[in-house]
Amino acid sequence: MAYKIVASQCTACGACEFDCPNGAVNLKRDVYVIDPKTCTECEGHFGTPQCAAVCPVPNTCVPA
Repeated sequence: MAYKIVASQCTACGACEFDCPNGAVNLKRDVYVIDPKTCTECEGHFGTPQCAAVCPVPNTCVPA
């Protein structure tokens, strides 16, 4: 399963893009999106998904 970013809550701060170990987060149309084919929920890298851990807006990076 992958994570997704709730577009209506994304502030486009970029924190998630820089902390994603898989490069699954990209800016599209002024908000960030997560490529579900690339997202591994940080398994093998971190204990928790980093997009959710670093996002300053609660419940913006959520399980898809």
